[in-house]
Amino acid sequence: MGNILEVRGLCVAYGKVEAVQDVNLAVPEGSIVTVIGPNGAGKTTTLAALMGLLPARGEIRFDGRPVRRGQVEQLVAQGLALVPESRDLFGEMSIEDNLSLGAYRRGRAEAKATLDEVYALFPRLLERRAQAAGTLSGGERQMLAVGRALMGRPKLLMLDEPSLGLAPLIVRDIFRIIVKLRSLGVSVLLVEQNARAALQVADHAYVLENGRVGLEGPAAELASDPRVIESYLGLSGRHQDMLAA
Repeated sequence: MGNILEVRGLCVAYGKVEAVQDVNLAVPEGSIVTVIGPNGAGKTTTLAALMGLLPARGEIRFDGRPVRRGQVEQLVAQGLALVPESRDLFGEMSIEDNLSLGAYRRGRAEAKATLDEVYALFPRLLERRAQAAGTLSGGERQMLAVGRALMGRPKLLMLDEPSLGLAPLIVRDIFRIIVKLRSLGVSVLLVEQNARAALQVADHAYVLENGRVGLEGPAAELASDPRVIESYLGLSGRHQDMLAA
């Protein structure tokens, strides 16, 4: 199997400030790839450029086709989805109506079948499907944001800080869903400050620092790299497996 996403020499600037510099990365089909790093490293900027939301230099290819700025709708139609850190839900609309918006390109029968699949992944959303999105907890809002993205049947799902602000038990649920998506054939590009959780679920990892890739390799290898342990994984007292049952 090939790469669903290939990025070569990606550079993104805000005025004269280069936020992302010469980034190369790839997401093989059916894999989870994570990008970890500190605040301000350029992780969110990278995702925005990959989605065609920011002007960028370099080469981005999704599913074999070049990505250019302003092609967001075309990219969504081709199977690229982004769940931003802000989650961007419609607070006054119900859970089910928010989900239905994610399937606006699909026929009624396909949308209904996909909705059933999303509810199977997130039973809590099914239980509260008539509830207004604005009344949900942080974890439920994240589940809804991921569910809405899945309604478009993406080939590649990009997640920006899905664990941000969530309690540890909810984080564990979110990451178990991410692993489940891989088994369903959805490729995942995961940008995450919770390096421990991200490295536990990912196949391959990149460490982004000051807009550049400082380290990359199999996630299990990076999880045992002394530099990564010191900078991102903390002390031995926190080395317990967060995703353990």
